[in-house]
Amino acid sequence: MKKLLSGLTASVMLVATSAMAQNTGPLKLGAVLDMSGLFADITGPGSETAAKMAVEDFGGEVLGRKVQIVVADHLNKSDLAANFTREMIDNQNVEAIVDVAGSATALAAAEMARTRGKIIMFNGPGAVRLTNEACGPYIVHYTYDTYALASVTGLATVKRGLNSWFFLTADYAFGQELERDTSNVVTKAGGKVVGSVKHPINTSDFSSFLLQAQSTKASVIGLANAGGDTINAIKQAAEFGLTQSGQKLSPLLAFISDIDSVGLETAQGLLLAEAFYWDLNDETRAFAKRFMERTKRAPTSAQAGVYSSVTTYLNAVKKAGTTDAAAVMKVMKETPINDMFAKNGRIREDGRMVHDMYLFEVKKPSESKARWDDYKLLATVSGDDAFQPLSASRCPLIKK
Repeated sequence: MKKLLSGLTASVMLVATSAMAQNTGPLKLGAVLDMSGLFADITGPGSETAAKMAVEDFGGEVLGRKVQIVVADHLNKSDLAANFTREMIDNQNVEAIVDVAGSATALAAAEMARTRGKIIMFNGPGAVRLTNEACGPYIVHYTYDTYALASVTGLATVKRGLNSWFFLTADYAFGQELERDTSNVVTKAGGKVVGSVKHPINTSDFSSFLLQAQSTKASVIGLANAGGDTINAIKQAAEFGLTQSGQKLSPLLAFISDIDSVGLETAQGLLLAEAFYWDLNDETRAFAKRFMERTKRAPTSAQAGVYSSVTTYLNAVKKAGTTDAAAVMKVMKETPINDMFAKNGRIREDGRMVHDMYLFEVKKPSESKARWDDYKLLATVSGDDAFQPLSASRCPLIKK
């Protein structure tokens, strides 16, 4: 009996010693990014930089453990996003995942994180399913979603008398949800949708789609796409003289990186919704200055969201005194978010981070003082007005 107890005691001590050793190792955060494809300028290397800046500004460690950022390039493939998420959690001891640009890839990564009980914070994707049907106790949708983009842009255009819409829609989860949500906003506001056409991701030639849109004489052609697809569509619409004929082009998701690629001569006058702009106030400018020194580019809203979400996570780990996902998420949902990205932001029960959104108009070349001086602020929309109300949530976690 004594030998048995002695053996059990030794085993317990071995497990405890092993756990202690593991807990003193580096705390790893995974960033599953598009490093060279369609969304590379929106997230990609800039998101890696933002995550590392957040770690450095936090002091480089938490609970006595060095913080490391582990990066994987999902190449815009859902299976790779799922595999990298699983690999990071199962074999690299990653405690949380951040970013995951692209809605289809995000949904795949979310499932992996959910089944493994790890926190995942989305900044690049826009699918509202992440906080509805695909929600989970450790899923946070941080920066924007299709509902907010639709609310801010769709309503603003109808109020300006642009009542008929035609959609040019990317044929994947994000594009379909963005068209659906914007259509709902437009029709509820008294406008009408006269049609839509779907295009494959990474389309280089939009001529046939634009001709179809032009023939409808819709007052607004809504671009329900992202990244390189948005850039190509805007450039080719200008070549067609589409806006000169009186139709308004509205990119429903456009980042400052897109506007920079297109150029103000072509993009001037576009109305767009954003979650962040580098030139909003002294705090955003200070962050952007440091970011630009490293990347030579202005931060996108997704990249600013990565910085904020990593900081929010590390603050919660410090306050909780553990990396246990349930304990950390409890703190994250209880603690208001006040930083250069959001004021009085909050993470709801469904995982939606609620914060102000902004309506911008792209400046004329004559109004811009320097590169990246691209936006005029038209309106600030409160998070409660911009994002889907909790009462309309389809998240199984919400009791009704």
